[in-house]
Amino acid sequence: MKIVIIGDGKVGYKLARALYAEQYDIVMIDSNEKKLKAAIDRLDIFCVTGDGGSVAIQKEADVPHADLVIACTSTDECNMLSCLIARRLGAKHTIARVRNPMYYQQIDILKEDLHLSMVVNPELIMAGEISRLLLFPDASKIETFVKGRVELIEYVLTKRSPLVGMALSGMYTKLQIKVLVCAVERAGEVLIPSGDYILEEGDRIHIAASHKEIEHFFKLAGCHKEKINKVIICGGGRVSYYLATQLLAIGMQVKIIEKIEEKCETLSEMLPKATIINGDASDHDLLIEEGIEEADAFIALTGMDEENIIMSLFAKGQKVDKIIVKVNEDRRAKMIEDFGLDSVVSAKTVTADAILSYVRARKNSQGSTNVETLYQLVDGKVEALEFIVKSKTEYTGVPLKELSLKSNNLIACIARKRRIIIPNGDDCIQAGDSVIVVTMEKQIQDIRDILM
Repeated sequence: MKIVIIGDGKVGYKLARALYAEQYDIVMIDSNEKKLKAAIDRLDIFCVTGDGGSVAIQKEADVPHADLVIACTSTDECNMLSCLIARRLGAKHTIARVRNPMYYQQIDILKEDLHLSMVVNPELIMAGEISRLLLFPDASKIETFVKGRVELIEYVLTKRSPLVGMALSGMYTKLQIKVLVCAVERAGEVLIPSGDYILEEGDRIHIAASHKEIEHFFKLAGCHKEKINKVIICGGGRVSYYLATQLLAIGMQVKIIEKIEEKCETLSEMLPKATIINGDASDHDLLIEEGIEEADAFIALTGMDEENIIMSLFAKGQKVDKIIVKVNEDRRAKMIEDFGLDSVVSAKTVTADAILSYVRARKNSQGSTNVETLYQLVDGKVEALEFIVKSKTEYTGVPLKELSLKSNNLIACIARKRRIIIPNGDDCIQAGDSVIVVTMEKQIQDIRDILM
């Protein structure tokens, strides 16, 4: 599969690295020769220096024979134009990153007219992720499957958790809830646990269940964080706009602090129910003046990782119960977990996951299953994939206890019509099911790949 990536920024490079690891034929286009040289040194891929919106440059990158063109430069207009040219030149499929709310409100028309196979709005996806975290404030991360009907949450066990010292089989029996612990990270080591695994303080566990069962789990697990009502958002960018829109719709009080006056004026017009403050959120006195001590949640969404981290640490010192920080640099994201800031979001990660799902789906679209959703967990050490079983196979209708799975693989959930099934050995996969697989292997394309 030949894939051309236009734009060697954070998202473009993360995609190139992930797709290169899966042995796709990758070509990258960017006007910054220095960036491309670094990509060549690290990934050994073919690169073309120039404007992705140029017909000549696209021809040099062999776009006419590409299976997929991904345009993820910093400007929406360039991305849409690049995809339009790519389709005219003969590329089979195109994906554009489109971030501007004005464009996204009319995305159906743009998608049809530009013949886009997929449109990714990372800020909107990230806003949705943050909204879910505010609904379940004890969770560190939340991913969704089956159009939001199944959730995969990350939760860190504290010293006071009643689950500490309990075996997973005992937890399932005692709590009587339909959840499944899919993966555990302990002291840097990751595993997919069996029923006799004993939970310890500090374990970072990933749990799959329906929304209702997740709510039930948090109540029975003795989670303590109160319902979120007052939210302070630092930074007035697109994520803040999308997030505030969602939070106001469910009745939360939202205050946005932004230092650029023009942005404040725009936000005031677009979000009349929010409180917009023109000021520097890195000013601790301003945060105190604006009521950080009374806030239920503090969300740092400026364009500077360092600024977000420092503000979040200050919020932690002010005893804010839920803190979410946007960090785009992978090394920093890992580092700040040691500071106790466990809810980290990244635009490039959500974008890469969405596009990787599409690529996997295209690759196996002629088979009996299709990849609908993909998320990378625990710094990419674990993948959670949603497969749609399109037709009968040798494993459909067979009790799971009779299927031999390779090690470090787990069938976490089956969605069938209106039912969400946390499977046991007697359950079967049927044609039409959505099946969520958690795996420590790479390049899983089909449910067959996890069977012995």
